[in-house]
Amino acid sequence: MTFQKDYTERVYAGVLGKLIGVYLGRPFEGWSYDMIMEHLGEINYYVHEKLDVPLIVTDDDISGTFAFLKAMPDYDHDKNLTAAQIGQTWLNYLIEERTVLWWGGLGNSTEHTAYLRLKNGIQAPESGSIALNSKVVAEQIGSQIFIDGWAMVAPGDPEYAADLAGRAASVSHDGEAIYGAQVIAAMEAQAFVESDTNKLLDVGMSVIPKDSVIHQMIGEIREWHASEPDWRKARERLAASYGYDKYGGNCHMVPNHGLIIHSLLYGEDDFQKSLMMVNTSGWDTDCNSGNLGCLLGIKNGLDSINAGPDFRGPVADRLYLPTADGGSAINDAVTVTYDVVNTARGMVGEAPLAPKDGARFHFEMPGSVQGFQIEDSIESKGTATVENVMGNSSKGERSLAIHCNRIAPGRVARAATPTFTPSKEVSDYFSSRGYALHASPTLYAGQTVQAGVMADNSNKSPLTVSVYLNVFGEKDELVLVRGPQIELAPGARQQIEWLLDLDEDGPIAKIGIEVSSGKAADGTVYLDYLGWDGAPNITLRRPDHARNSRWELTAEMWRKAWIDGIDEYNPRFPEAFRLVQNSGTGLLMQGTRQWTDYEVSSEITPHMVKSAGVGARVQGMKRYYGLMLAPDGKAQIVKALDGNTVLAEKDIGWSLLGTYHLKMQVSGNRIQGWVDGKHLFDIEDNDRPLTGGAIALICEEGRMASEAVTVAPIG
Repeated sequence: MTFQKDYTERVYAGVLGKLIGVYLGRPFEGWSYDMIMEHLGEINYYVHEKLDVPLIVTDDDISGTFAFLKAMPDYDHDKNLTAAQIGQTWLNYLIEERTVLWWGGLGNSTEHTAYLRLKNGIQAPESGSIALNSKVVAEQIGSQIFIDGWAMVAPGDPEYAADLAGRAASVSHDGEAIYGAQVIAAMEAQAFVESDTNKLLDVGMSVIPKDSVIHQMIGEIREWHASEPDWRKARERLAASYGYDKYGGNCHMVPNHGLIIHSLLYGEDDFQKSLMMVNTSGWDTDCNSGNLGCLLGIKNGLDSINAGPDFRGPVADRLYLPTADGGSAINDAVTVTYDVVNTARGMVGEAPLAPKDGARFHFEMPGSVQGFQIEDSIESKGTATVENVMGNSSKGERSLAIHCNRIAPGRVARAATPTFTPSKEVSDYFSSRGYALHASPTLYAGQTVQAGVMADNSNKSPLTVSVYLNVFGEKDELVLVRGPQIELAPGARQQIEWLLDLDEDGPIAKIGIEVSSGKAADGTVYLDYLGWDGAPNITLRRPDHARNSRWELTAEMWRKAWIDGIDEYNPRFPEAFRLVQNSGTGLLMQGTRQWTDYEVSSEITPHMVKSAGVGARVQGMKRYYGLMLAPDGKAQIVKALDGNTVLAEKDIGWSLLGTYHLKMQVSGNRIQGWVDGKHLFDIEDNDRPLTGGAIALICEEGRMASEAVTVAPIG
């Protein structure tokens, strides 16, 4: 496997194509062709506003695609990654009934059925087999919608991409569903090196059995395309021969795969036209459009997406990946691109790419804005635009231009990007639609922000620049917090550093750049890079203002910053954190994979509980270190990784209803633990150590309580 010169950019185009396709099709998912034509007409552009829904949504097509690919780095980039290991990845990143999947029940939702098999100890591929789950359940569409990532880590190697796709698909699917996924994966992998559509179809057909329904259907669609110039008539033939009435279940693979092939051929390499056809044709629109958009993005690059209407501007690279790894939920297409690329590089022993010294926002992909948009407030509305431009960078090739228009006293330019759920209204909307936005903030008090900024040479006067935050305060209203202000003369360049010592204790919702002036002025400021490092220094608790005298919550976003992997985490109780787990182990998590060396501490009260404690370097439901009050009065250091291992244990004689102060430090491979100030554990983990992750309160079978959790740098 080799990487073409434009490999990273083509992955970015594939990721964008996937996002655009999903966002186009999501508002009318499940509609028929006739319904779409009656109410919307041909889908040439986004229609979310017509249906009064947001453009950027939580969606299984996106979150499943990039969450399940984490199996590869989680298992040390092993090219022989097994289906069983991918199944274990499902158990780690999924929170039952909450994240990624449509939780429609056993025998109704294919993915939920597979999850229940995995949860009950049935490993993949049996978990997704026809023998266990029936032909109809096992041949639904889900395997195809999650498959693009496996193709993008195998550029130019369609056979290997199809092999990976088969392993990944078998976790939840079987039969024709696997074949459809393999065709898409093989074509996308080959699209990195081949632009001829018919040759791609030949490659796709070559990796599946010739006697399969998918193989037969693709052959017939190709014949129709050769003899029937009208795409609508060809769509009618597809519906008549392979429609939903021929294939049972909620959303079968075969009809929807047929629409992807049909639109690929009739779209004639035109990104807008192809997505118009696949969306207008109906059925599982967001899934089909997402797969086709990804394939066309890889195949034809960014120019093909840019050639039509402005699909990229409204998206602004934004996407959500709500999983048990909550620190990656607020995301963007550039960050995901480099995750995919570095996964592929790890598979062949290449060092990861880290543009601009690993800055969180670096803008190195053409046209990328990484979620930055002009703030729509009274002070800043209409004062600026943002644009990705070449040059004006000390560490790379590109930067984000903030073009200011007539700023003046009381009129500033602000451009910001989300670091958490951007508003309570957004959070409430997603919770109501079934795909909630489970997310932790990416930025915390105690961390140090660095931003590289430059003023354009042609500016007529100096401009004042600062980094600013929007932080959730009382009644979940956003509070503006400014960092140090600097004056930038025309052509000047400077790095801003800001240690976040904040008075506000709510989650940080956004970070941005503010440009102001003491007099009316135009001008451009370039954001070269923006990032942060260091361990947080914060106590996570219920803010004083978050509950009134009647015990009613008056602010909720502090709670929603926690990833809820607990059976019962209810706000009505007197403790800030009363956790109840009915069976197994539950986690209440907050933080990011970028947290490496730190200490976590909390006073916890175990009620009727099997074990309770705090977690560090938490990477999901099944990957973490825990300092636990364990059965029989013992304290333990536990490592969760493909099962639980007790790394150290001591008898301390703890008892139910007592309150205990637990503190755990993680530094490199060293793990230390204290209970009530007594240093009990000092060990090293040299066997696949977990190197970074969030913190958690951990509860196994019962009830525990805590008022606060503190995270701090070591020393």
